Amino acid sequence: MSEQEYRIEHDTMGEVKVPVDALWRAQTQRAVENFPISGRPLEATQIRAMGLLKAACAQVNKDSGALDATKADAIIAAGKAIAEGTYNDEFPIDVFQTGSGTSSNMNTNEVIASLAKQDGVEIHPNDDVNMGQSSNDTFPTATHVAATEAAVTDLIPALSQLRDSLAAKSSEWKAIVKSGRTHLMDAVPVTLGQEFGGYARQIELGIERVEATLPRLGELAIGGTATGTGLNTTADFGAKVTEELKKLTGVEQLKEAENHFEAQAARDALVEFSGAMRTIAVSLNKIANDIRLMGSGPLTGLAEIHLPDLQPGSSIMPGKVNPVIPEATVMVCAQVIGHHTAITVAGQAGNFQLNVTLPLIAADLLESIQLLSNVSRLLADTAIAGLRVREDHVRAALDRNPILVTALNPVIGYEKGAAIAKRAYKEGRPVLDVAIEVTGMSADELKPLLDPAALAKGGIHGTGGG
Repeated sequence: MSEQEYRIEHDTMGEVKVPVDALWRAQTQRAVENFPISGRPLEATQIRAMGLLKAACAQVNKDSGALDATKADAIIAAGKAIAEGTYNDEFPIDVFQTGSGTSSNMNTNEVIASLAKQDGVEIHPNDDVNMGQSSNDTFPTATHVAATEAAVTDLIPALSQLRDSLAAKSSEWKAIVKSGRTHLMDAVPVTLGQEFGGYARQIELGIERVEATLPRLGELAIGGTATGTGLNTTADFGAKVTEELKKLTGVEQLKEAENHFEAQAARDALVEFSGAMRTIAVSLNKIANDIRLMGSGPLTGLAEIHLPDLQPGSSIMPGKVNPVIPEATVMVCAQVIGHHTAITVAGQAGNFQLNVTLPLIAADLLESIQLLSNVSRLLADTAIAGLRVREDHVRAALDRNPILVTALNPVIGYEKGAAIAKRAYKEGRPVLDVAIEVTGMSADELKPLLDPAALAKGGIHGTGGG
């Protein structure tokens, strides 16, 4: 940097050159220079939570009389401005940094101090903005606030939208019978409604899994300071800050940690929540792949359904259209599952009173929430809502399915049924025609037994059963 491009800031280690227009100060600049690793900054939701946390702490310190009201009001205003995303570019530190998030905590403190100074209020990043706090309780608190808020306001609504979209197709297609498939091979009939009802239930269970983690995810470490003892803060600081955060976010699931030593030393709740998202990714991957296969073709695949045409699919093959939304979904699922592996390994890195991989856990966790939320809405709106059934094709394939003979097992036995199926397949003839010849039963007797719609309802056929 030339002399015109920087200013001199000081910290306990000496002078540091800082970009002249930057709101951050010495400690942030040291971290920028120390960690030129990925170019990946904190997630915007993490920055938002840090801003809200500083505002909440300042309010509690103001109410207790520990912090001058003018200083407190300046911190609160700056913290809220940060939370609105106005100053995200002032948070340049790499995710791969000091494992406690100390650098990002000081980044927040310094930006708030600079914003206050612009308004004519001199405050100290440590003594005022960080009053009653440690990086060891602020960064995990902000992570849990960000994750809980995103889960409640973004992920669960997005999954609910996808569930409802799948359920709507289940209702719409409840009477459309198709060949079932097990091992990717023809099986007894199901309805498309049953199939999509299964998908809707998978997503419903995913929502329940996320909701089940919220009581642990919402526990906040604030008030524990450096090691969980609460040194240099008041005994009620954590509880009061938590109440302020509930007001600022509207998230009722937030609460003070029941045990501050657990809340700072372990990241089990984040690993658990990530595990719920991994399971959702597994579900979404299955659903997306099924939709891709059902829509394959249009002439040489299954071609049971038609996905909306969104963009040309090939730079060399004219007229080709690909299932781009399911493909994007599969990639999101791979990323979320990969993030969970990283989060699991990082979650093991807690030694004694502190986990020292929290910035990575936070970044991967919050990105997983964003990815799953966005792709769930996209899948619902852009793919599921526009699906159409190729009913003639579905019916023609079903009529040729020799596995329909399964319904005759209670009447003619397994071995004779196998003979009918093999002959029908070999000769390319309908099961009904071959069954008439082999069993001696009439068409009127066999048709009700081989009715695909009846078979899709389950039960026992041909023996008086339901």
